[in-house]
Amino acid sequence: MLLKIAKTTALAALTVSALHATNYSAQAEKDRLEVIKYFEAKFEDPLKNKNTFFPYSTDEELEKSEKGLKHADFALGSYSFNKDGKSQYEEIKEMPPYEDDVDAGAKLYEKQFANGKSMATCFPNPAIMASYPYFDEKRKEVVSLTQAVNECLTTNGEKAWNTQKGDMAKLQAFFATKSVEAEQKIDVKINSAEAAAAYERGKEYYYSQRGYLKLNCAECHVQGAGQRVRNEKLSPLLGQMTQWPVYRLKWAGLGTPERRMSGCIVDEGQVPPKDTSKEMKELLFFMSYMSNGMAIDGPDIRK
Repeated sequence: MLLKIAKTTALAALTVSALHATNYSAQAEKDRLEVIKYFEAKFEDPLKNKNTFFPYSTDEELEKSEKGLKHADFALGSYSFNKDGKSQYEEIKEMPPYEDDVDAGAKLYEKQFANGKSMATCFPNPAIMASYPYFDEKRKEVVSLTQAVNECLTTNGEKAWNTQKGDMAKLQAFFATKSVEAEQKIDVKINSAEAAAAYERGKEYYYSQRGYLKLNCAECHVQGAGQRVRNEKLSPLLGQMTQWPVYRLKWAGLGTPERRMSGCIVDEGQVPPKDTSKEMKELLFFMSYMSNGMAIDGPDIRK
């Protein structure tokens, strides 16, 4: 089922050119619905579906998995189906370790630049997580939140921030908190042939084997989702962009999606693209579209 999504990449140019002017998201929406259908079927009953979806898992492992999961449930990543992991996650969430970072992000939002302006000047409404990434029709490129923040800084005479952690992650944690308060859901739009092509290139990156290990993102997070690697369950593609920025226990701090994507790509045996490169932004654009309609839940915690 999901392999059909990957196979459509080779026909992306023909698909995009054939779309009607008012329906540029037709292929992307078809892909998204297929992803939802796949994961709901996979986790309807993991033990019962062992031969179809979990050939390398033990019966004991699958008996500890949640079943009957629906679309919205997958926003919790691997905690949506990992009963043991979910209980630990809920305990940590009672006193989340990123609360001070959110407060720091709020101060960064109001802090004046040397010219008297601030982040609040660039982003008057801080509840903006549902708006990024987006395809800028004038610039003909995907714009990520990380890129937009640094452009706000540099156009006001300030130095750009680290794109993976520190002040960037703290400010995004504040934005995420405000977006959760506003009950926002991810809403990536594809309104042109160029945006559709950007989506297709992001999809191609996600499904294409690269590096000396010849792996791709989908092998772990589509076919491999729910299976165990060492002591951890692999998270699903569906919902992967709902929880940013993330406080990772491994990092002992917050990180942006670019930080996690880069690390994951390195684990695949590849050299990751630069954080604000066309490749990285289009990858995030594709992944975010796959989470369309899901509630924003950042900042959040992952191992």
